[in-house]
This record gives sequence, structure tokens and C-alpha cells, in this order.
Amino acid sequence: MLLVVTTLLVSFGTIAVASASEGQAVANGGSSYSIILRDLIYLGFGILAAYATARLRLDGVVRKAPLLILVGLGLLAAVKLVGITSDGGKRWLNLHVIYLQPSEMFKLFTVLFLAWLVQHHHAELNNWKQLAIWTMPVTIGAVLVLDEPDIGTATVIVSIAFVVLAVAGLSKVRLAQIIGIGIAIFLVYMKLKPYSARRFFAFVHPSKDLLGSGYQLMQSKIGLGAGGLTGLGLGNSREKFGLLPNPHTDFIFTIIGEELGLIGSLTVIGLFVWFLFVATRIAKQCTNATYRLVAVGITTWIVLEAIINIASVVGGWAVTGIPLPFFSYGGTALITELAAVGLLYNIARDNSHTADLEIAQGRASINRGGYDSRSSGARAPRTRSGQRQGR
Repeated sequence: MLLVVTTLLVSFGTIAVASASEGQAVANGGSSYSIILRDLIYLGFGILAAYATARLRLDGVVRKAPLLILVGLGLLAAVKLVGITSDGGKRWLNLHVIYLQPSEMFKLFTVLFLAWLVQHHHAELNNWKQLAIWTMPVTIGAVLVLDEPDIGTATVIVSIAFVVLAVAGLSKVRLAQIIGIGIAIFLVYMKLKPYSARRFFAFVHPSKDLLGSGYQLMQSKIGLGAGGLTGLGLGNSREKFGLLPNPHTDFIFTIIGEELGLIGSLTVIGLFVWFLFVATRIAKQCTNATYRLVAVGITTWIVLEAIINIASVVGGWAVTGIPLPFFSYGGTALITELAAVGLLYNIARDNSHTADLEIAQGRASINRGGYDSRSSGARAPRTRSGQRQGR
């Protein structure tokens, strides 16, 4: 079912990119097929990535998570030094073969690192000092992404970390503190970046600045409204010809709604709901606690991005540049998302067993900066059955 729903999402997304990119491709001086041809190349790389991650040994992948997170930080630092700037954001590295966006890869690295962290240091994480130290790589990465500036991706990274730690058993006190700190940082950032604040809150009253921060959202609503129930027909969008910026990336859902109407829009939403149920079932049935956290992190990432993107283009949330997974044009995003699906498939076929990891609750006593496992009841994971079969 995971392969079926992913195939449907990717196929629908490829058709949508082919239609939505037509106007932008011509405006760039190429043929109307130039963007979709590049998208098909990225799709090929993504399929290879999915196949590779589906065949990897999961224990080896998790074991290398600290190295991967360091590589991710290095790539984000490289963006700061020699990155390519586009549309006011410095987020890409020009590798000549592909424009690499490290922030997309960092999401997957974050999932793997947090699973490794809980596996090896779960008894320490309710100690505030230890939690801050061990999650420092994720914090630094989120700050680097926020500085690109990309508040949407930084929010997704932090949300992934929050959900994984919550599922792992972090105490409610620590979770509440994390939420409080996050809100404080958000308010300070908006205070220091008034331009970002205006753009972020433009969705509340988009008509106040129709030629500025509210323009994209108003054009998006016009396109969705024009689609009606059945749409104008595949390829017949008017918004994609210069009226709506980023029609094949951030606002591809608008083009789907305009061309295929409410029926097409609900079909996309239905596919993501299906993906959520399938991925959640994989996580629930997983008998390895560490791999279960990887499944939870990937599911949170894909579904949260879909919710944010769709909410932003219909006016329910701020336009933050979050892509629609498997749909929005973007090489690094598509390749990384398919690599994540490969890991989910790998987890679904895994037959290893571990005892559930337990993070000591706030009532546990602190012993030398950590938690005393004798009083908290925390226990280390123990293996009951051996390696995976069929490797």
C-alpha cells in the first residue's frame, strides 16, 4: 500500500508539474517542456534513492546518523558561504548537475539523528542540560535554515524533533518548556524582522496589500475559485501564465484546483490522508522501537508539509515557501522524499524486535546530570531476535 499510494502521489505530481510549469518554462526562454524534463530526471534520481534506502541495513543507517547530521550542518554552512540566492533566499548549492538544497536533506538527517539519540541517550533527555547538549546539532541546523531565511523549513525541522521526542516519552514539563521557548524565539524573530512579519501575517488580511505581500494569496484564491467543481480542464489554467508566481512549486495545489476543480483538490488531499494511514500503520506495527521513531519522524515531516502547503494556498495559514510533497517542482525535495519512502518500506519489512525505549519522566531522580534508572524504571533496549531475514 505504501508503494501504491506513493506511486499515485508521484504520478499525479508529475502531471501537475507538466501543466503548471508551462508558462514559467516559456518565460525562462525555453520550450514548454523544459521544466518537466528536468523534473523527470530528478524523479529518476529519486527512484534510485528510494530503491537504495529500501535495501540498506537499517541498523547501519541509524548508526551513521551522527555523521549524517554533521554532513548536513556542513552543507548548510556551505550555503551560507557560497550558496546561490534566488527570490530573496540563499538556499542552494550549485553542483552544476543539480542545484542542491541542503535544508531538504537536513529534514531526513534530523529524523535519523533523533532516533539514534533516543536509542543511545534516552535516560538523559529529561535532564534539561543534557537535552540541550544532545539536540544541539538540530538546533544549530534550524538556526542556519532560519537565517537563509526560510522560516517554514526551520519550523518543520523543529516540529519533527518535537513530535519524535514526544512519542519517545519526553516529559510533559519538558515539552511545555520547548513550546514556550519556541514561541518566544518566534516572537523575537518577528520583532527583529519586520518584513518577514508582514509577509507571514499577510494571510490574515491579504486585501490590505494587493500589490505586495497579499498578491500571491489573492491570485491563488482567484485560481481556486475559477476551478469550481470540475475545473477548467487539464492544461487550461490561466493563473500559470504570469498571474500567479511559483505556480509549479509553492502554489501547484492552486493550479490543480483551477484545472481539475474541487474534485481534483479533494483527490490530492485524499491521497495524503491515505499516505498518513499507511505510514501510521507501519509505525504502529513496527517491532523495533528505534525504527518506529524513524517512521514517526518521516510521517510527521511529509504530512505536516502537506497540511502547511495546502493551508497556505487557500488562505488558512501564512505563505512560508513549504513545498507540497511529491508534487512541487524541486530536485532535492523530491529525491529526499522518495529516499524517506524507501526507508519506510524498509521499516515495514523489518522483523527485528527491541523492548520499548522509555524516557524517564519528570518524577525520576537526577543522578550526576542524568537519571537514575533504578528509580525511574528506564531500561536500555534489548534485542530479542536477531538480524533481518533475506539480506
